[in-house]
Amino acid sequence: MPVITCIEDLRRLAQRRVPRMFYDYADSGSWTESTYRANEADFGKIKLRQRVAVDLAARSTRTTMIGTEVAMPVALAPTGLTGMQHADGEILAARTAEAFGVPFTLSTMSICSIEDVAARTTAPFWFQLYVMRDRDFIERLIDRAKAARCSVLMLTLDLQILGQRHKDLKNGLSAPPKPTLANLLNLATKPRWCLGMLGTPRRQFGNIVGHVKGVADMSSLGAWTAQQFDPSLSWADVEWIKKRWGGKLILKGILDAEDARLAADSGADALIVSNHGGRQLDGAPSSIEALPAIVDAVGSKIEVWMDGGIRSGQDVLKAVALGARGTLIGRAFLYGLGALGEEGVTKCLQIIRNELDLTMAFCGKTDIRHVDRGILLPPHGASAPTAHTALRAYG
Repeated sequence: MPVITCIEDLRRLAQRRVPRMFYDYADSGSWTESTYRANEADFGKIKLRQRVAVDLAARSTRTTMIGTEVAMPVALAPTGLTGMQHADGEILAARTAEAFGVPFTLSTMSICSIEDVAARTTAPFWFQLYVMRDRDFIERLIDRAKAARCSVLMLTLDLQILGQRHKDLKNGLSAPPKPTLANLLNLATKPRWCLGMLGTPRRQFGNIVGHVKGVADMSSLGAWTAQQFDPSLSWADVEWIKKRWGGKLILKGILDAEDARLAADSGADALIVSNHGGRQLDGAPSSIEALPAIVDAVGSKIEVWMDGGIRSGQDVLKAVALGARGTLIGRAFLYGLGALGEEGVTKCLQIIRNELDLTMAFCGKTDIRHVDRGILLPPHGASAPTAHTALRAYG
């Protein structure tokens, strides 16, 4: 195993080992990718207060996320095509998360099915739902999640329509992928990935293929998915899904304080400040920039979490300091998965927890539950536009 010191090491290794079309699918944003880049860059504008001569002998990163005990305030985010970063990717990630003590969220657009993951894990996992026009399919999908003992339903609200991602178009990413000469030549340079995929039967959308009338294989899937994301999704649908599910509900994709108030009024258990990893509205604020205003608006009524741009334990700590009760990581664990499979996801979580623990200690705190904005320095010496942005980020 190569020496891995940070998430960036995992990213570089994944880029070498995962076929270009699937690596680019995970590591890209919409249009100019300005929001995708800002998600990560805006964490760097937030500065930490170092404290000394504090008893740091006993430290804990343990907390809860909507009542679930977690080893740190981090969950694995739902990511589509995870099983194309590495064979059986969703199963490997779910097992790793269970062993580590953090939640795993399975995407509707996963390669391994709900039943696949449930059969190979013991702890309840979370399931993420996209709302499709085919409501009968959605009802059956919710029922399948119940049968698999999923403990939380995460409803994504910001994918009614798809943002354009230039890399996917240039790579010919579709269902099934286009076997262009460039793609075939690139596959020839990824023997480890190819051998893994040859050894598994899971190479299509396991939650969809065989569960929808007329969709029996990847060739018939493309036309179905292109027509299924529902642009008419409304808060009435959220209420319908909440009743159908009957359990804990998380709403993902909130960036605006007014929407956050509607989310809190819906009776959901948590909301996630998220711009879909910069993959939808390019030019939207970064998640960490949007977080403080939403915490101030509804943080006393509903648990506020965030995702987008987290590449370190320091990023997790900054999000918690700005009021997030939890965070989600997507690309970070996908880099680990693509780089080293199950071992890489473990390494990703170890890196983040170690950085979180040490940075918390440097800031004079010993319990993640006691971290607040007091560990942050106010911004100084910036030009007017940058100062405005920084002040918004600090709340």
